[in-house]
Amino acid sequence: MRVATDEGGDTAAATGVDGKPVPGVARPAKQMGQYAADSILSRMAGNETPPFRYRNLGNMATIGRKAAVADFGHLRLSGLPAWIVWNLAHLWFLVGFRNRAVVFLDWAFAYLRYDRSARLIIDRHER
Repeated sequence: MRVATDEGGDTAAATGVDGKPVPGVARPAKQMGQYAADSILSRMAGNETPPFRYRNLGNMATIGRKAAVADFGHLRLSGLPAWIVWNLAHLWFLVGFRNRAVVFLDWAFAYLRYDRSARLIIDRHER
């Protein structure tokens, strides 16, 4: 894995062993973090580390109410089926049943109320 940064270091571009750029999203970042941790432990034990290999598990994006796109290489979905898969995948990766249930209920109520408000964390107390 090669990483190139600009002068300020606030952006980075990483390439895999095949020379192709690795997407700058969460899934590759999580894989790189796991690779870095495994590499440190392996080198501390005196072992060589294999090069980083990004496993593309697919891409998904929600683009509106009951509208999304999902591309898993061999399977491409759009519209309502992709939107359902997007929701299920995001619930699946949450930790714990309680978190999944709370997010599911929050999404269900927002869907039923046609709630389009932004999800912002704000300080309600004046300083």
